[in-house]
Amino acid sequence: MLIELKEVYKIYGEGLESEVRALNGISLRIDYGEFVAVVGSSGSGKSTLMNLLGCLDIPTYGTYLLDGQDVGELTDRELSHVRNRRIGFIFQGFNLIPELDALENVELPLIYQGIGGSRRQEMALDALKRVGLEDRLHHKPSEMSGGQQQRVAIARAIATRPSIIMADEPTGNLDSKTGAHVMDILHRLYDEGTTIILITHDNSIAASAKRIIRISDGRIVEDSPTTPVTGVSEGERT
Repeated sequence: MLIELKEVYKIYGEGLESEVRALNGISLRIDYGEFVAVVGSSGSGKSTLMNLLGCLDIPTYGTYLLDGQDVGELTDRELSHVRNRRIGFIFQGFNLIPELDALENVELPLIYQGIGGSRRQEMALDALKRVGLEDRLHHKPSEMSGGQQQRVAIARAIATRPSIIMADEPTGNLDSKTGAHVMDILHRLYDEGTTIILITHDNSIAASAKRIIRISDGRIVEDSPTTPVTGVSEGERT
């Protein structure tokens, strides 16, 4: 099992009158190679859940096992290592460095891994080719459309070849056609065996996943399979 949460709580201001239980006793299992959509309205706890799953935060109570390792027992340095090596993040706001061109932006996580110049550039170029941006290598974010910027962000996320992609509202700032293209890229990654965890408030986006987890007030209220709109069938994946 890739991911297992056991009675996980994330509490802010614990014991105070203003206490907020962003996650309120969540138990969840996600296997290798799944495409899961976590759906909920603003304030439901879905982004807090992503932060925990992505090792950006740790539970107040409960256990998070990632590949059998208790994340709560890891040091900050070890958590950083997990994020850099195993998880690729895609955010709604792109989070590109304005002063850097597409190739340089994609190279950033590879620099953090200590990968040398020629190999680093080769891996970044390969990632940009996979999202169809080999002709925009030296364009800065201000010289690209929103869709192109998001594809650079995806290339940055996959450049390290992580086993898990966490996408937080990746189509939120895009028109429907461009958003569909981004989802196609995520489906291709899923077809290759990457575990995809998609955070969204949009039911139509969530419907393209294989499994929907609906969260409300910090609790899971639905966990059900669905049929992906694109991608190969389960039989073809095995």
